[in-house]
Amino acid sequence: MAGLILRNVEVAGRAGQDVRLQDGQVAEIGERLSGAEEGFDGRGGALVPGLVDHHIHLLATAAQAQSLRLETVRDAGQFERRLGEALAARPPGSWLRATGYHERMAGDLDRDALDRIAPDHRLRVQHQTGSLWILNSRALAALTTDGVPPEAERDAAGRLTGRLWRGDAWMRTQLAADPPDLAPLGRTLAAFGITDVTDASATTEAATAALLAQAHRLGAMPQHLTLMSAGPLTAPEDAAYQVGPVKILLDDARLPDLDAFVARIAEARPQGRAVAVHCVTAAELALALAAFEVAGARAGDRIEHGGVIPAAAIPVLRAMGLTVVTQPTFIFERGDRYLADVAPAEQADLYRCASLLAAGTPLAASSDAPYASPDPWRGMRSAIARRTERGRAIGLCEQVDPRTALDLYLADRRAPGGPARRVAVGAPADLCLLVGPLRDVLAEPCAERVRATFIAGQLVFAAD
Repeated sequence: MAGLILRNVEVAGRAGQDVRLQDGQVAEIGERLSGAEEGFDGRGGALVPGLVDHHIHLLATAAQAQSLRLETVRDAGQFERRLGEALAARPPGSWLRATGYHERMAGDLDRDALDRIAPDHRLRVQHQTGSLWILNSRALAALTTDGVPPEAERDAAGRLTGRLWRGDAWMRTQLAADPPDLAPLGRTLAAFGITDVTDASATTEAATAALLAQAHRLGAMPQHLTLMSAGPLTAPEDAAYQVGPVKILLDDARLPDLDAFVARIAEARPQGRAVAVHCVTAAELALALAAFEVAGARAGDRIEHGGVIPAAAIPVLRAMGLTVVTQPTFIFERGDRYLADVAPAEQADLYRCASLLAAGTPLAASSDAPYASPDPWRGMRSAIARRTERGRAIGLCEQVDPRTALDLYLADRRAPGGPARRVAVGAPADLCLLVGPLRDVLAEPCAERVRATFIAGQLVFAAD
């Protein structure tokens, strides 16, 4: 690869540094480096390692651009108006995909409720958790011509309710639609300074992995990829992606038998893979800890989300050596709902940060996009302030300082919760150049302070 010299950048607090990038690595750091390589004027901005999103769902996030988003809906009237407006713009018989629904908007939906709103269209609405799709009758008829999956809910009379639990893989097969374009998402992530991502989708299998690998090879998704999956997965020879932990999904309403859970963990070990367990509620976390106690936890095993972590669970997490991969953004984006729905005594348990770090529990941050914003700078602000969208506080004892908030996004994607990467000779040239010194950026973290992003020494984003 052709070399590049980043001139006049701040490195580890030292201003006026030049950084030579060569063969995908940081080759040299010093003042006024000589060389014939192309130069990039850093204008005194801080150079930090590229940010890592340790838990994202790439295809779902890319598809979000083609969906009706419902997160801001306040009541049933607004819900029906938003859907009605979107449906009116589509011809009868066409599909509408809506995401971000919660029961506080219009109660528990089923096919009949959606039929009243969309009698002439195929409508599918995704719950805010991502675990549930609700389909109207036209959508059900279109998808069930070859049979009904076991995830489909039925009422007491055996009639399909239109509610489909964890049925994404089946639905994707039935729709047989072209996959969403990943290039816009790749550009967005690069503009945030993100150079590495871990796709945490349990539904990833060989075909999906091949799709993501090809997007990486073609540059549509330039970020380094790590892929989770529920089943076996093999990394390609060209390392277009790395294989991450085995993902185990838990749902509070249908928790698995402990023996079956332990067996799932055991199945991952011959593959040489860690285990990542989806734990949003206290009940899910309790079951996960019980399963790890029986099966044995290993380095790299992860608790995803840690939505509710009671204080008594913190020393257990530490003793087992489990890593928590959390999403501070939820405090900002969903915090006002949490204040209404979660008992005051339990609000400090939500998406903990400071107490986990103080106990020595490895902790990393992520987005969980599309279920929250993919912007890591919003996540940093939320981890620092612990304020909701309306400015109300949640668990201020869990606040972290700005440097710590940044470091939650800087660990190696293969070791979330580990040491923050640093800009150093010999390190991969996966870098984020900021506008201004790091001290100024951390005083008010925002994505607009990202000036350029480099992956393997190549410029993939430049604000100007």
